[in-house]
Amino acid sequence: MNQEKIKTQSQEEELALLEDIFVLWLINDDFNTFDFVIDTLMELCHHTYEQAFQCAYITHNHGKCDVMRDEYSKLEPIANTMLHRGLTVKITK
Repeated sequence: MNQEKIKTQSQEEELALLEDIFVLWLINDDFNTFDFVIDTLMELCHHTYEQAFQCAYITHNHGKCDVMRDEYSKLEPIANTMLHRGLTVKITK
């Protein structure tokens, strides 16, 4: 019975942590180059080249890609920098 209670409590803690997680979306546009997007994702989101390339490719072909997940307070400055650089992004729950 104790293990069951601990397991339930652990799951509740995990769900509480997930409630604080937001998603930073990169939205496709017609003017930024793949190289610029890849370089920006590597710099600001700390993606590897492969991750950044995949996100750029997904964004180009599907219109958007979730490029980062974290607390809002951590995503907001990254999103603002990306917007300032001319990328189209949004943060959602």
